[in-house]
Amino acid sequence: MRPSKAGKLAMLAAIYLASTPTVASAQSSSEGAALVPEINQIIEADSARLKDIFKDIHQHAELGFMETRTAGIVAAELEALGFEVKTGIGITGVVGIMENGEGPTFMFRADMDANAVQEATGLPYASTQRVTNLSGVETYVAHMCGHDAHTTWLIGPARTMAELKDRWSGTLVLIAQPAEEPVEGAKAMRDDGLYETHAVPKPDYFLTFHTAPFSTGMVALTSGRMNTGTDHIDVTFHGSGGHGSSPHHATDPVIMAGMAIVQYQTIVSRMADQTETSVLTVGSVQAGVDNNVIPTEAELKLKLHYTTPELREVMVSGIERISRNIALSYGIDDEAMMPTIFEKGYAPVIFNDAEWMDRIRQVLSEAKAVDEIVNERRVVEGVAIDDLQVPGSDDAFLLIDGLEGVKGAYIGVGTADPEVVAKAHAEGKEFPFFVHEPNYVVDLDAIPWGTRLASVIALDVLGKPTE
Repeated sequence: MRPSKAGKLAMLAAIYLASTPTVASAQSSSEGAALVPEINQIIEADSARLKDIFKDIHQHAELGFMETRTAGIVAAELEALGFEVKTGIGITGVVGIMENGEGPTFMFRADMDANAVQEATGLPYASTQRVTNLSGVETYVAHMCGHDAHTTWLIGPARTMAELKDRWSGTLVLIAQPAEEPVEGAKAMRDDGLYETHAVPKPDYFLTFHTAPFSTGMVALTSGRMNTGTDHIDVTFHGSGGHGSSPHHATDPVIMAGMAIVQYQTIVSRMADQTETSVLTVGSVQAGVDNNVIPTEAELKLKLHYTTPELREVMVSGIERISRNIALSYGIDDEAMMPTIFEKGYAPVIFNDAEWMDRIRQVLSEAKAVDEIVNERRVVEGVAIDDLQVPGSDDAFLLIDGLEGVKGAYIGVGTADPEVVAKAHAEGKEFPFFVHEPNYVVDLDAIPWGTRLASVIALDVLGKPTE
């Protein structure tokens, strides 16, 4: 019997804390691992700067399609390193291209947007940003999902690769993507002609990372399905409105929305294949202003997760049928008054290329032999959580959707302080905090660690054979 996810993480944390760093004695068989000493030297010299960039981006968090300041930082950093830089792709997306002779094309993607969450970490560089979002709603903004780390992990390897340009051959493409949280940014970049209009080279290899609340120095390497697909759907119920004291003179959309919230859950419990993963969350209910007025509209914002296209169809069609039938049951017979269903963002299920993931495991295992000491705390690299599947979603692979022969990899990178993780496990908790929570913290030592990971993997793909 396989251990539970919580048990596996606790077990690996124990391995992590008990590990003793070793020193490489044999020549590595992979190009990425062979360059570890040079990679370490570059990143160690750049570590303080990268942490400052991370803290600056964290403190100035921006929502999806509003990442103008963050995009400006990325563009300036890449231009200074000699990349060909393209901006404004998919509104705020940035692409950096470095062509360096014959060889494969390696694409690394980072998402830039933050969450509509009020930060509660108490960090000296915590975000206190409050903005009006694109829907006209005022909200707090904070990086409670680690996209600030992702963006810094793009800037860091850009310098590493530029300084080691004589050690690799091929094309490096760096994508700073907007609006992952609403799962609209990757689609926006593709719709804006990422490859056609903007002539961005199509990748042979595609890599993206995501922070995770397990210990810095651990990585989740999954072959095959990594996560779930997702849809963001808005459903608006229409009514006639009226006085709160006389509902019989109105058709109440709030009641219809309330019935829908309950009935939607029967899609998962009674219509979906129970051997598959499916989640339907109502993330927002918006209706009316006053206590004594029945409004004319009620809007529900839905979040779907699923593991197969067939399951997605069951869920979407179920929403359509339930919404329509509720309207009919409350006397709506005008087609123009039927519920409005707007499908906004979408992301497919991510399947990691098994062959390349095996290669990445090998490379990181070899790279583990050379230790990095950050702030006098040992970080033992390469402790891997194998085949960890998560219920969350990410639109990253839409950037390569429909392209032939691309090897894709999505890797979870531990970014929690190991001591904080150990304390949480001692208290019986699976994680010390989780993504999108107001207390989500990225360990500063994870900034050079993630930079090193990306650099090692990129140089393994693009590196020239050692003589």
